[in-house]
Amino acid sequence: VQLQASGGGLVQAGGSLRLSCAASGPTFSRYSMGWFRQAPGKAREFVAAINRSGGTAYQDSVKGRFTISRDNGMKTMYLQMNSLRPEETAVYYCAARATILSVGPLTAENEYNYWGPGTLVTVSS
Repeated sequence: VQLQASGGGLVQAGGSLRLSCAASGPTFSRYSMGWFRQAPGKAREFVAAINRSGGTAYQDSVKGRFTISRDNGMKTMYLQMNSLRPEETAVYYCAARATILSVGPLTAENEYNYWGPGTLVTVSS
């Protein structure tokens, strides 16, 4: 599968953005999906994940502000980000791994084997 993230941009602190991750190929519904981010000078970190049956997981700092979702018909995953903070300025990456239906949301970077090129989110103070 090939992934393409979009929707990044410049937003003021407290604002919102919605990221999209479009996937190629006919079997999107067979993939667990996730969002990660990498801030300047820092390691890439987990943000949110959604499994094949719609189960979700979030990094503690984004709970209640970010919502991950997927549309299998559109072969697209989304990340709605509200109340953005300057420290969340980063390149946001989407990731995918084919899994069986019963697998929960994948939260570790090394659990994914497909990655998109990332989209930059800049939150100004």
